Amino acid sequence: MRITVDRSRCEGHGLCEGAAPALLQADEGYAELLFEGEVPADQQAAAIRAVRVCPIAALRVT
Repeated sequence: MRITVDRSRCEGHGLCEGAAPALLQADEGYAELLFEGEVPADQQAAAIRAVRVCPIAALRVT
């Protein structure tokens, strides 16, 4: 599983960071990944939560 951030859509609400603080952080008000590649197995549920709480669908898991 991978998570991607569409920074052109991100409005900086920060809900994703609250849902997955080990995966995402606010960078100048926008979501930024804290890692590259596959989401660690122990963080996959948090990644899905982050995608679901984003009010403008700027996050995606594949």
